[in-house]
Amino acid sequence: MEKQYPARLHVLIARHSEKAIVIRRGPSKHTCVLGWDRKKNTFEVSQWFKGRIYERRSDIAPSGKYWIYFAMNGHWKSEAKGSWTAIARTPWLKAISLFSKGDCWNGGGMFLSDHSYWLNDGYGHESMLDRAEVKRDKNYPPSNQYGGECLNVYYNRLQRDEWVMKSVEKSEAIFEKNLPQNWVLRKICHAQIGSPIGKGCYWDEHEVLNHSGKQFIFPEWEWADWADDSIYFAKQGCLYKLNISKDIGKPELLHNFNEYKFKHKQAPY
Repeated sequence: MEKQYPARLHVLIARHSEKAIVIRRGPSKHTCVLGWDRKKNTFEVSQWFKGRIYERRSDIAPSGKYWIYFAMNGHWKSEAKGSWTAIARTPWLKAISLFSKGDCWNGGGMFLSDHSYWLNDGYGHESMLDRAEVKRDKNYPPSNQYGGECLNVYYNRLQRDEWVMKSVEKSEAIFEKNLPQNWVLRKICHAQIGSPIGKGCYWDEHEVLNHSGKQFIFPEWEWADWADDSIYFAKQGCLYKLNISKDIGKPELLHNFNEYKFKHKQAPY
């Protein structure tokens, strides 16, 4: 019998609002997108997708009104050519701007403001739908180049969101974010073939450390960030909140995403 792994989670947090998107993957060919109201701590299932959404090539607008994602379902002879970049109204999948791609190089992008974005093009995107709600900035150059896959969006997004790159090598990059009371959240980003069982070729682990010498290692945190005066982190298909002061607190379970099942749902627009 095939071993069942916990759902994989990745979260996109809006910088100027209390909105967020949770991208839930599992089984491997099914993806669920949920809207998260961080003030009310409520989660709304928007839509399921039979395919892959590349979470490290995705982003959410500062207000949380829109998001951009790169998706692949492998239907290479379809109109969307089997892979595409889309801009949608949060937290839905239905595109208001759509660019077919046809392969899995580049794709996705990053918001520059609430109504403008950078498309991680490289080559091959063809416009299928382009509404005036959001505009592509063709003149924006990202600060750095990190190849033709997930890292070109992911590493630039992290640095935009106040993560400081401490080192970068071919198979690993280390980012740190300074927190109150001399705490530091460290993100260790791996990019490798032959990654541990249950992880993709891109995966993260985390540490929390203090300048006084305290260090806590969390290899099972697959995603983590600082928002709302707390650390949020994902572990084994669950989302947690962690408060820190002079010491590290006890994690609070916010939601378990493991029991979700595929369901058809239409966007309301």
